[in-house]
Amino acid sequence: MDHARIIDSHCHIFPEKIAAKATSAIGDFYGIPMDEVGSAARLLSEMDRAGVDLALVCSTATKPEQVSSINRFIHDAADAAGGRFYGFGTLHQDMTDEEIGDELDRIEALGLHGIKLHSDFQKFCIDDGRMIPVYRELARRGLPVLFHMGDERTEYSAPERLQKVARAVPELLSIAAHLGGYSVWDRAEILAGEENVVFDCSSSLPMLTKERALWQIGLFGIDRIFFGSDFPMWKQEDEIERVHALGLGEEQEEMLFHRNFERWILGKGI
Repeated sequence: MDHARIIDSHCHIFPEKIAAKATSAIGDFYGIPMDEVGSAARLLSEMDRAGVDLALVCSTATKPEQVSSINRFIHDAADAAGGRFYGFGTLHQDMTDEEIGDELDRIEALGLHGIKLHSDFQKFCIDDGRMIPVYRELARRGLPVLFHMGDERTEYSAPERLQKVARAVPELLSIAAHLGGYSVWDRAEILAGEENVVFDCSSSLPMLTKERALWQIGLFGIDRIFFGSDFPMWKQEDEIERVHALGLGEEQEEMLFHRNFERWILGKGI
């Protein structure tokens, strides 16, 4: 049986020379001590220890001029990982239309599989009018978008904004990280029933009670949620144990750990 397979749908990696600094900066932003250092080598070591087979890896550009080098880095890291990394590229909202088109061509040529956007770091609203044509182009190319979701300190990544995008671009597959709304999980309920939105449970289970986590999972549907650790914020083995502690049962754990990701992302089906 394949019940032991685990796919981590949400991991961050950085070039070795800046990994410690970048990881520390994330910890400072959220006020959370980092459990790991976000390098490719450390992630592979963590995957071996935790029994994770495949990890979606990404990084975020905070300036337009960072985009191409980040996308190249993600490609190179995935290439070196021998099939254990599933790379998502990035874009920046201040790129011109021509730059975005050229970069999307590069992203596809590099074999990257989607886009990660972190609007709280990048400082733009998910539903910014400039981004709607970009989302349409991503959908046309079959590239899903992993959105950082929710922060009570800003409105950039508010669940209500993703709902507007989902309805404006119904052909786009959106992955709403953090069960739809890190630190604003109650507001994420608005995303229930949006057929082109799926979710990951990264950076959620450590903060939610078992009862609230199960309620949120039930609201969105167990068949629409992926396991994610948000490495290096949390250790994969600890997040796996948090899933086990929910008491979902073998069939539903399999859905969370790998089957949903295989269906929605590897199969890219809405």
